[in-house]
Amino acid sequence: MDNKDKIIIKQRVNSNIDYNEQIHIPNFIQDHGLLLVLQEPDFDIIQVGSNTEKWLNIPPENLLEQNIECLLDSEQIDNIRQNLAGNFVYINPLKLSIKCGNEVRLFNGIIHRNNGVVILELEPCENESATDFSQFYQLTFPIINKIQKSANLYELCEIVVKEIRKITGFDRVMIYKFHADDSGEVIAEDKQEDQEAFLGLYYPAYDVPQVARAVFSVKFVRTIPNINSQIVELVPQFNPLTNEPLDLTFSVLRGVSRCHVKYLDNMGVMGSMSVSLVKEGKLWGLIACHHESTKYIPYHKRVVCEFLGQIMSIHIPMREQNDNLDNKVALKSVQAEVIKIISESEDLLNVIKNIGNKLLTIVGATGSVIFLEGEYHKVGKTPNDAEITELLNWVKNQMKTDIYSTDSLPIIYPPAQEFKDISGGLLVLEIAKLQEVYVLWFRPEVSQTVNWAGNPEYPIEIESDGKMTLCPRTSFEQWQEIVKFHSLPWQPYEIEGAQDFKTAIVGIVMRRISELAKINLELEQSNSELDSFTYIASHDLKEPLRGIHNYSTFLMEDYGEILNQDGREKLETLVRLTQRMEDLINALLYFSRLGRQELHKSPINLNELIENVSEVVKVSKPDISFEIRKMDNLPVIYGDKILLEQVFSNLINNAVKYNKKDDKIVEIGYEETEEAASIIYVKDNGIGIREKHQETIFKIFKRLHGQNKFGGGTGVGLTIVKKIIERHGGKIWLESKYGEGTTFYIKLWKQE
Repeated sequence: MDNKDKIIIKQRVNSNIDYNEQIHIPNFIQDHGLLLVLQEPDFDIIQVGSNTEKWLNIPPENLLEQNIECLLDSEQIDNIRQNLAGNFVYINPLKLSIKCGNEVRLFNGIIHRNNGVVILELEPCENESATDFSQFYQLTFPIINKIQKSANLYELCEIVVKEIRKITGFDRVMIYKFHADDSGEVIAEDKQEDQEAFLGLYYPAYDVPQVARAVFSVKFVRTIPNINSQIVELVPQFNPLTNEPLDLTFSVLRGVSRCHVKYLDNMGVMGSMSVSLVKEGKLWGLIACHHESTKYIPYHKRVVCEFLGQIMSIHIPMREQNDNLDNKVALKSVQAEVIKIISESEDLLNVIKNIGNKLLTIVGATGSVIFLEGEYHKVGKTPNDAEITELLNWVKNQMKTDIYSTDSLPIIYPPAQEFKDISGGLLVLEIAKLQEVYVLWFRPEVSQTVNWAGNPEYPIEIESDGKMTLCPRTSFEQWQEIVKFHSLPWQPYEIEGAQDFKTAIVGIVMRRISELAKINLELEQSNSELDSFTYIASHDLKEPLRGIHNYSTFLMEDYGEILNQDGREKLETLVRLTQRMEDLINALLYFSRLGRQELHKSPINLNELIENVSEVVKVSKPDISFEIRKMDNLPVIYGDKILLEQVFSNLINNAVKYNKKDDKIVEIGYEETEEAASIIYVKDNGIGIREKHQETIFKIFKRLHGQNKFGGGTGVGLTIVKKIIERHGGKIWLESKYGEGTTFYIKLWKQE
């Protein structure tokens, strides 16, 4: 392919890029051994490496469709069957002898099943003696003893690299730890004195692509004795049973990616071995071994290295816990103190005041915000309220569990670049989702210098067909990068402290919720009793009041002629007062019934309802000139028709009543919402309501004018209107300009 068909892109890439190279199915093997694919149950040979003539003096085509009996005797075949059955005595490697022409050659047989076939790999060995368990024990026991005595992760790594280099004889042995962003760091190294040190250098994520990580996670040892060895293709190319490439994930001879060969060559490495380090089921790192010349490691030594890698993997979590032990102990002490304060408190706000800066110490933060009951309660350095609101709305959508953390907030949430000196890192706890209780902790940006083993901005070749090809780096010279928009990472023990804090806080929140539920129940019972009392009191008051009204009327009729003017006026006043008192009692009685009255809901044509109400209002006010303007096609709403007629009757009557203008106008219209609801408005050009009275207008018996102005009134009408709307699950509010008019808005649902 010509260079014009390639595009070189310089960019920072991660390990997730698809490089279109499936390293577990390369269709070839390395040439330091041979591979046979057997079909069960008879062990017929269906696929082989093309180098059988080199090792067995038999061309590959002469082995195909033959039975394994052409190479092995019945005892050796039985050993293979025992191995596949899981018999401990016959585990890999099996010592196999094969007659090759005039000589007998010895091999280590490594056997495994994969995708319905048996893969038998043969590596030549020098003698027939096998490494027994006592030799294995003598070799590994002193090392395990050292590992167990290691105090922290640093000592553990130092022991392992030294011992594995001693066992294998590699020029360099390193421990390479993966970080959260998939980049790697050399955290331990043992090497020849004249070699350049790699300790402390970072390697970009793409140095170990995800396809390679997937294999390392299940196949723990990988050896490449010679990167310049001849490629050994498989014959036939594909597995005859599936007509697909042979899966060599667990093969010891699996061919080496052409990219990896170039990569090692550019490093000056000819032989290599890697051992996987797995922590809690996830690839944590690698023991990487390099040699400047050809380096073959016998199978029994590879087993020892794999065993030590697994022993180290077991110890990694414990040794990581021992790192920064003093800091952890101090932190745990503060966390215990905070938990004690919380457990003895009944009020979350008091807790915040009492623990003060300890809220920051428990996770090593410099600022914190507790969002509770719609308010922000801050400690230390935090963004402003508007920035917190936007951040909290964003982070709610990011949270997959009840905790969220990042040490690169300005990168994944660009608005945070404006306050990176406060929040380069963020840790969030969701205490209660429905009640919206959150705790946010902040850490400032910490610019740091990272020493890379070569420029992390990596050239990638894109072929003319769009395929991406991995280009191995040509330089491993130290390259420095200033990393911005990052905070110090949140450590596992800090996140654990935050979770303990949540557990304690949830106790307070749940107690508070329980108390509120109890109070709500008591209020509900109290309101019910109050409604009953109001009804009974109102009903019982009407009888003596009616008697006073009647006797006063009788006195005026029977003794009006003998009473002087002053006496008659007093009786007339008494009659008016009793009538007003009865109106107030009737209104109160009606209001008390609203709380218990069953609603008879149905779809209501608002056009018809407004027309009916308008007609009644006009008939009731024959001496007043006014105009009612109704928007066409008012929506259909859902509710109790009789009660809603009363709502609009009250609002239209008030609009006419409280209006001094000659041209009195009442407008009725609506606005659609995104919800299944409509907002209906009743607008007038009347006297308006002063702003200071707009919050109290719906309170019972609240009148803004003297009882004789604007035709009097009980001061209960708008209270009843509000009660009816709320019983429908709706909402009522107003906008008004004093002297210009008032608009009442009612939100009502279109359906149940």
